[in-house]
Amino acid sequence: ERRASEIMLKAQGKAAGHRITAGEDKAYDTADHVANLRAINVTPHVTQNQAVTKTGKNRNSAIDGRTTRHPGYGMSQSRRAMIECIFGWGKQHGTMRKTKHRGIGRVAADFLLNLIAYNLIRIPKLVAAQPAQT
Repeated sequence: ERRASEIMLKAQGKAAGHRITAGEDKAYDTADHVANLRAINVTPHVTQNQAVTKTGKNRNSAIDGRTTRHPGYGMSQSRRAMIECIFGWGKQHGTMRKTKHRGIGRVAADFLLNLIAYNLIRIPKLVAAQPAQT
């Protein structure tokens, strides 16, 4: 999975023509993966894996202060959490856990229907968060 992400990000970086960022979860926090991303001109916004192992040792994250000191790292992590929330909702309340359709078109339509339902649920919260206009 890490190699696949490196291949896709390398293609994205070439298409963009400048340094890009990639937000990934803590499973991607390995020294070789982070080094490979930096080598292909990708800034890794990987969640730090500093958990305690079964033997009681603290894990050392491959993401250091060079990345975490920038405000973009925090924004990337919060955006990633927002996106994960959509998929979590679709699996728990929608029909994304196990598709009942065959074919890319039908599965895509079902996915779109889940996104529409999620947005309909969010509308009252978004309206309440807007400042009153006079």
